[in-house]
Amino acid sequence: MKEFSEFRMPKAVFYGQNSLSQLGRLTAEHGSKVLLVSDRIMEQLGHVKRCIEYFEQHNLTFVSYLDVNSEPTDQHVTEALHLCIREKCDVIVAIGGGSCIDAAKAVAVLATNEGYIGDLGGKTSINKNPLPLIAIPTTAGTGSEVTNVTVITNTQLDIKMMIKHHAFLPSVAIVDPTLTLSTPSHVTAATGIDTLCHAIEAYISRLSQPLTQNMAAAAIESVMKYLRTAYQNGNDLEAREKMAIASMQAGLAFTNASVTLVHGMSRPIGALFHVPHGISNAMLLPAVLEFTKEYAIDSLAELGRIIAPDLKALSNEELADVTIKEIKQLCADLKIPNMKAWGVDEIKFEQVVEKMATDALASGSPGNNPRVPKLLEMIELYQHCYNYDFQPSQTINL
Repeated sequence: MKEFSEFRMPKAVFYGQNSLSQLGRLTAEHGSKVLLVSDRIMEQLGHVKRCIEYFEQHNLTFVSYLDVNSEPTDQHVTEALHLCIREKCDVIVAIGGGSCIDAAKAVAVLATNEGYIGDLGGKTSINKNPLPLIAIPTTAGTGSEVTNVTVITNTQLDIKMMIKHHAFLPSVAIVDPTLTLSTPSHVTAATGIDTLCHAIEAYISRLSQPLTQNMAAAAIESVMKYLRTAYQNGNDLEAREKMAIASMQAGLAFTNASVTLVHGMSRPIGALFHVPHGISNAMLLPAVLEFTKEYAIDSLAELGRIIAPDLKALSNEELADVTIKEIKQLCADLKIPNMKAWGVDEIKFEQVVEKMATDALASGSPGNNPRVPKLLEMIELYQHCYNYDFQPSQTINL
């Protein structure tokens, strides 16, 4: 029996409306020359300009790397790192979705620890503290602002590398829900389901602990209550704030309890077919829960009591079914596509499905799932998900 648990989080978290106003002061406390990591969409929306204004108010000098895209690669990391070193930056600020924050995490660690990003924490040890990183999410989804994980695509091997080490934990997180108001509805859906995946996986993970379960349960309750509203009315600030906090809670939960099978299977889909992370998770979540159900009935029943409190008198098996049905209904309401509807070529999919299954198992995340698939089961699960029907009437036991 495990005698104790460990729970890690950033040294400081600032959250709530207009918390971004603290950026200049917080950055000045950590350094004097800033590398700002973001993307062109954040520049177009004016978020980059706002950051620069806060830097200037505190007499900070800065350089910007704005070429991260929806799936951060080792090439993005290399380019941003060269800029950071050349300009002698001593603090990094990342604003954007999880891609921007993940790229910035990699740069912060590599700036003080030489090597290739994919080797860090494995072949190459991380001996030196990273540069201070202030992470500012503009979507309610990845929770990357509070996690010790970075996900970077290896462009040579077409593999998404998930690298976990406490050095990747940002120094400060600023979670300002007003930054999410501009998020399009389809991105709100994808990132919201990503939050749900993080929370559910952390809740059922073999590495879960009381603190992570409490945070995961709170996040799940908020997502089921507020995601549809945020999706339908992006200007609803209450829904946006609840989702931003849920994303942070789910991030704290999974960084300390790990993700499981959904994320293990999701990464190869993103690497090989360039499906955004939140969408690829959403494509998998209900089917993975059906696959897992018999091994996690009690945990799924506990979630059923949170999601549908009026039905709490049902048996655990019935409540586990309620949980899966409600999640399928949410995915259907948010118009989540399966892989076929997204446009994943079926011939290429069948050609690489064994590689996807092998890569997924090698990632380690599926080993934390209550039910760990064998290779052939993983292949069959991928094939089932390719043309999955999100309508709640369809429940298939795998």
